[in-house]
Amino acid sequence: MELNIGLLLFIPYRELENRVIAALREAGFDDVTTAQMKIAQRIGPDGTRLTDLAEQAQVTKQTAGFLVDQLERAGWVERVPDPTDKRARLVRVSTRGKQAIPIADAVVAEVEAEWTAHLGKQRMAQLRANLTKLREITDPYA
Repeated sequence: MELNIGLLLFIPYRELENRVIAALREAGFDDVTTAQMKIAQRIGPDGTRLTDLAEQAQVTKQTAGFLVDQLERAGWVERVPDPTDKRARLVRVSTRGKQAIPIADAVVAEVEAEWTAHLGKQRMAQLRANLTKLREITDPYA
């Protein structure tokens, strides 16, 4: 049976995500879940509003709020005033969260190197180019 393209895209992503989570846990960041990371990885460098995080993660605002509450209690994120709207707050990666980023980045680089070794440089470059091109019609947040 031939797998559909969505599943073929999801399987490698899931492997990458699992390896990042495992590396974070091994480094002592053992209080994060994949659901929380789906929110955390969408936080922009200057912070992101909760409603935007919910929309991008395709969860309800209540679910996003619950996950952000958990992340905040664990010290991964902080809520700060939005400088463009005094009524709004931004979710921003905290100091602790920023300490985890190089660990995650190193795992992503390692996985990409493994995939490049498996596929070859040309195929990996084609894969990246094709996925980047598909993003034009699939990612409303690009």
